[in-house]
Amino acid sequence: MKKNDYSGKFTFESPQVQPTGTVLYEEHLKLTDKSHIADFAGYLMPLWYSSISAEHAAVRQTAGIFDCTHMGILEISGAKAVEFLNDITTNDVVRLSIGGAQYSYILDAAGNVLDDIIVYRRAENKFMAVVNAANNLKIKAYLEELKNNQVTIDTENPGKKLKHKPDICDMKDLSTGADCRVDIALQGPAAKDAIFAIIEDRKIREEIENLKPFHFIEVALAGVDCIISRTGYTGAKTGFELFVHPSKAAQIWHKLLQAGAVPCGLGARDSLRIEAGLPLYGHELAGPYNISPFEAGYSWAVKLEKTFFVGKTAMQQKTRTYNMRVARVELPGTKGIRPVRQNDGVLDRNGLCIGWVSSCARAGEKQFALAYVNRETTKEKDPIGIYYLARNTTQIQQGKKQTVQKGLNLEADILGMAVSRFAKF
Repeated sequence: MKKNDYSGKFTFESPQVQPTGTVLYEEHLKLTDKSHIADFAGYLMPLWYSSISAEHAAVRQTAGIFDCTHMGILEISGAKAVEFLNDITTNDVVRLSIGGAQYSYILDAAGNVLDDIIVYRRAENKFMAVVNAANNLKIKAYLEELKNNQVTIDTENPGKKLKHKPDICDMKDLSTGADCRVDIALQGPAAKDAIFAIIEDRKIREEIENLKPFHFIEVALAGVDCIISRTGYTGAKTGFELFVHPSKAAQIWHKLLQAGAVPCGLGARDSLRIEAGLPLYGHELAGPYNISPFEAGYSWAVKLEKTFFVGKTAMQQKTRTYNMRVARVELPGTKGIRPVRQNDGVLDRNGLCIGWVSSCARAGEKQFALAYVNRETTKEKDPIGIYYLARNTTQIQQGKKQTVQKGLNLEADILGMAVSRFAKF
């Protein structure tokens, strides 16, 4: 299943499983056709309900609700839980106060990104970590091997072991009892109004009104025990994630729909995060180019001043050697314009290939691409060209390339420009 060598590289082969519905699957079938549902990370989830563009617009203009119950949720607790998390994540957990949340990374000793996560501090020695659904089994296996001293944690000292062994449990497992949790995201400028529509308690309303980004409270929401966090994955200035017991997820889902939230599928989830400039594991993190946090634009989440964390040596080396970065590109997207796709070539003003598209999506009459490009050659407002790779046999026969390499001179198929790395809404 998995192995570790002294290079510090951790590998994991995820087992093949039949996709299953999330705890909200039956609710989705009431709102959309089965043809709009697809396998994502082992779960059957809606790509869209009405349309990607309408759902995207709802989040930017009102409020959208997302089924995120596929996400992994782990609890790390007990004596020395702080020290353990500080050793295995790149950010500084020691600085995290109770009621605070923190974006971070889990690396192997070779510096490969195993996942990007959010850590929530619920008590002095009680934490919750939300991991990507596609990486959930891998991270659980990795943490178990870390606890059992079966993983190299320092390539310069292969015999080094972690000193602290807290309790780790899967909070989605029903055996965890009343504190079992799944995630529902509510995003957009009217998200707070939707929550207020199902809350009568003035004190709770005030707590939510004063809740700062990357902070959370634990309250009763419409009679349901809930962790309400000011976090999300859409770039929305106002957004929440609601962590509730799986048996209560449909109840909260219904109430928020009745309060005016628009159901949104995976398509809008992707187009929103691309427009905002947020990375997706496997695209702008790790993936075929093994993109690091520094290249992705998240150096602030890697605290190299810490005495130790798994992967620190490799990250220090990366700061001295990386010459690529993720950029955000704005392109025309009106009807009739061919969509840009992953791996299409990115060209500078002279037609020189400087990298590749890692993600792209339409937003209104524009397309936004995240691209992995030469670090020093693309500045905000610089003109950018895109070379479409061959989409079919006919295009290959006409001379279109199936792959492109940096340094090639090519003719752009569509022109746009580099924009700020992250967008604000």
